[in-house]
Amino acid sequence: MEIGYKLMAETFAPTEIVRQAQAAEQAGFDFVEVSDHFHPWLFSHGHSGFAWSMLGAAAQATDRIDLATGVTCPFGRYHPAIIAQAAATMALLSNGRFTLGIGAGESLNEHVVGGGWPSVSVRHEMLRESVEIIRQLWSGGYRSYRGRHLELDDARVFDLPEVPPPVAIAASGAESGALAGELGDALFATAPDHTVVDAYRAHGGVGARYAEVPLAWASDPDEGARAAHDRFRFGLTGWKVQAELPNPVNFEAATACIRTDDVRAAMPCGPDADAHLRAVGQFVDAGFDRITLMNAGPDTEGFFGFVADELAGPIRAMSGEEGPSPAAAK
Repeated sequence: MEIGYKLMAETFAPTEIVRQAQAAEQAGFDFVEVSDHFHPWLFSHGHSGFAWSMLGAAAQATDRIDLATGVTCPFGRYHPAIIAQAAATMALLSNGRFTLGIGAGESLNEHVVGGGWPSVSVRHEMLRESVEIIRQLWSGGYRSYRGRHLELDDARVFDLPEVPPPVAIAASGAESGALAGELGDALFATAPDHTVVDAYRAHGGVGARYAEVPLAWASDPDEGARAAHDRFRFGLTGWKVQAELPNPVNFEAATACIRTDDVRAAMPCGPDADAHLRAVGQFVDAGFDRITLMNAGPDTEGFFGFVADELAGPIRAMSGEEGPSPAAAK
C-alpha cells in the first residue's frame, strides 16, 4: 500500500504546485500525481499550468518521491510521439521516479486544437494506438506506424531511460479496465468500483492499482464543505458529463444546482479521521493499493499534518502492511 497526493493544477499556480510536491515529499507521501489540463474545470479554480513543465521542476526539487501524470490524454492536443518523448525525458530527469498515467481524455482539454471530440469507442481505439506508438518509440530506433486513427512517420526518441516508465491506464468501467489490463503496467481510477479492478486483473493486469479519493479536511466541517463545494462540485456530475463538456462555463452551468449539502454527502468534510478513513476504505476494499488523497479543503499544510498524524498509519494497516507514517519521514 502506498499513499499519494494529488497536485491539482487547476486550483494552484505552477510555482505552488512545485512547492506542494516538495512539501508532500517532506511529509512522507510515497508519490504525487499532477493533472494535465488545458482548462480548469470551473472559473473559481483560476489556474491550469502546463503539467510537463511542473513535473520537470518537481523532479529537480525533490529526491525521493515518485511522480506521475494523473492523467494525460496522449492524443488530441498531443500526439503520442510527443508523450513518448516527454515521458522518457521525465524518467531521466527523475532518475526513474516517473509513471506515465494516460487516459481517453476530456473534451474540456482536447477540443482546443480543433480536431473535434470523438465518441468514447473511438477514443478507446485511439488510446490503444497511442500506447502502441509510445511503446514502439521506447524500444529504440526509427519507427513508423499506420493505424486507423494515428500515424507515426520515421520517428526516433534519442534520450531513452534504461528501463521505460510504467504506463498506468485510466479506467471507469469494465471495458476500459480490460484495456488497462491488456496494455498497461498499472491501473488508474477515480471510483471505488471493484468491477474495474476485476476486469483489469482478468485481462492480465498485475501491476499497481491507483485510485483518487476526494477528502475535504478542515478544522471546521462547514468550512470544509464550503471549500469542497467551491473546488470539487464538478466531480459530482459523473464521468459521462466530465468527459463531454468543452469549457468551464459549461461546468458552471452543469453544477449550478449542486448544493453544499450535496458535496457534504459525497465526501467527508471536516476533522473526523474516522470519516476520512471510511472513504479511503471503500477504495481499498475495491482492490486499490495506491491511494491518492485529493484535498478539496481550504488548508494544504493542515491537510499534510492531518494525513501524517491521523490517516497514514491506519491506511497502511488496511492492507495488513506495517510501516512508518509520513510523519516518520520528516
